[in-house]
Amino acid sequence: MNNAFDFSVFSRQSPKGILVIYIHLIYKVIKVSWILLFLVLKDFSRISKIGENYIYLSLAVILIFLLIRAYLIYKNFQFKIANEHFILKQGIIKKTSTSIPFHRIQNINFKQNIIQQIIGVYEVNIETAGSSKAEISIKALSFLKAEALKEIISKSTDYTHEIIEKDKSKPILKIGVKELFKVSLTENHLQNLVLFLALILGFFQQIEQVVDSLGRTASLDGFIEESTNALSASFFLVTILLIFLTIIALMSSFVKIFLIHFNLTAYLKEDAFEINQGLLTKKSIVLKKQKVQNITVSTNPLKRLIGISFITFKQAISGRVKVKKDKLIRIAGCKKDQVDVIKTSLFDVTEVENKEKKYPDTYYKRRIFIFTFLFLTILYSAIYLVFKQVEIFYSTLFVLPVTILLIRKKVKKRFYKITDSMLLMSSGLLETHLIYFEIFKIQNIKMKQTIFQKRSNVSDIIFQTASGKIKIPCIQSEDAVKIYNHTLYKVETSKTSWM
Repeated sequence: MNNAFDFSVFSRQSPKGILVIYIHLIYKVIKVSWILLFLVLKDFSRISKIGENYIYLSLAVILIFLLIRAYLIYKNFQFKIANEHFILKQGIIKKTSTSIPFHRIQNINFKQNIIQQIIGVYEVNIETAGSSKAEISIKALSFLKAEALKEIISKSTDYTHEIIEKDKSKPILKIGVKELFKVSLTENHLQNLVLFLALILGFFQQIEQVVDSLGRTASLDGFIEESTNALSASFFLVTILLIFLTIIALMSSFVKIFLIHFNLTAYLKEDAFEINQGLLTKKSIVLKKQKVQNITVSTNPLKRLIGISFITFKQAISGRVKVKKDKLIRIAGCKKDQVDVIKTSLFDVTEVENKEKKYPDTYYKRRIFIFTFLFLTILYSAIYLVFKQVEIFYSTLFVLPVTILLIRKKVKKRFYKITDSMLLMSSGLLETHLIYFEIFKIQNIKMKQTIFQKRSNVSDIIFQTASGKIKIPCIQSEDAVKIYNHTLYKVETSKTSWM
């Protein structure tokens, strides 16, 4: 136990935290007022000298106000530990006091953005199951004080009894630059491409406004028209442009993956995982096995070809069940043996994986076909009413076969396997997601049946877990009743803590 710091009396974070809080406040102001700033900067040259002085004065007043506010936040932010409770006092005008018992703490995470790395402090986030975000965020602590705080909380009766010593542990997963490049190849490049095209269009729009202000619109239109004609006349140039855009999309995916997952290292101990990653923002997460509600193993044809999968851990949350993607705990680029190590360390998966697959009733396929073709009919009708061209229906020669193929793949991927204690769910379209969870951790279960489902004698089963809903759609009602009764029995007879 590190006794260098006395946490029994109230203490503050590092004085360097004033700078961190100050920059964070400036960022929040820019985030909410960027449209106004953009409009001011766009027409800044048209503003009179007196107007400029008012703008500079307003900026100075805002920056001084934020600095004073950052100091007061720092001054009033005090914490201590008493009777296995983390106690926090904060607030400038409205004072609040928070007390969190150690057994409610789900994660203690370290984080370092680029500013915190430069000034040498760590952000400590304390998360509980009662919030979808960090319940307490201490913006600036020295590494020694942050480690001491984590050690004291970790020594509580219900949290991890073992601090992971990285120097003595061999990681179960370590992703280098070469592996990160492979991971980036499997990303959604179409999304990056659309974003890049939007940036280009926005850039050209700005050029057009500048040229318009100079009275050279006709020249620009002529240039664009000539360029467009030349481009459309040249197959070679179009090919080069497509290759260029594809390279840009690949590079942007790699940069994003590189920044998020740089130096990704995962350790496994008896009671917890520790996951470290990040370049500009470094994150260190200690994940208790007991707190994990379920895991999802995701893959797609390209990932399978490269031999990697992604594992997403879900913990108990309350309030908004739909968690932002950056709040999920995910390990990218796992090989098969690493996936097996993580799965078997959490659950007994052998029996459920060897079980026979059970698929939804054919009603499920019919329902998807009906809704999809209804949607396409409405979409094509709307397009035809707008453009009045019969040629748009020629595209159905391509759209319909692709749609049928995708529906068939979606139906094929939707299956489940169930044993006495485990449920394995599969879903997806291009991606395949396998969800593993233990039945005793289910909070409640529902059976739903519409009028149309009743005619076909099928029902939906909806499992409400502490991390969200999981649904088995359109199975025979007698099977649904068996699963419903079995789940209730397991939940009511289990003495194991669900978190």
